Amino acid sequence: MAGDLNRVILIGRLTRDPELRYTQSGTGVASFTVANNRTYSVSGEKKEEVSYFDCIAWSKLGEIITEYCKKGQRIAIEGRMQQRRWDDQDGNKRSKIEVVIENFQFLSSKGGVEEFSQNGMGSSSQSDHMADFSSSRIDDNPFSDDDIPF
Repeated sequence: MAGDLNRVILIGRLTRDPELRYTQSGTGVASFTVANNRTYSVSGEKKEEVSYFDCIAWSKLGEIITEYCKKGQRIAIEGRMQQRRWDDQDGNKRSKIEVVIENFQFLSSKGGVEEFSQNGMGSSSQSDHMADFSSSRIDDNPFSDDDIPF
């Protein structure tokens, strides 16, 4: 049997500040919504459509996103779709589809740095890098054109 595929890649803006909560076991989970614009033409007239995607990020990823991302900032996210189902207080069946973040990249940030990549499989020094990213340029290249072998 062939395996199924569940991958999502989005670039958009946060519609509100991320909200961080903790489970009973102490695991952090951040929730936020990303607005994604699509521009298209109909009979030569430019149209725009906005879609809103609910997102969650667990553990350190959620804590970092909550600390460094604010409403209106651009973010690139990668993850998987997840559907949750439950019965509400009135006994009605409810469901929600959301993106579970596994990787992200800041596309705008509070330090003026345009890009900073953060992988969900990150190292123990993630917070050290985060503290320093606003004071250094990510795109500084320590190599000259003479170092390139071709």
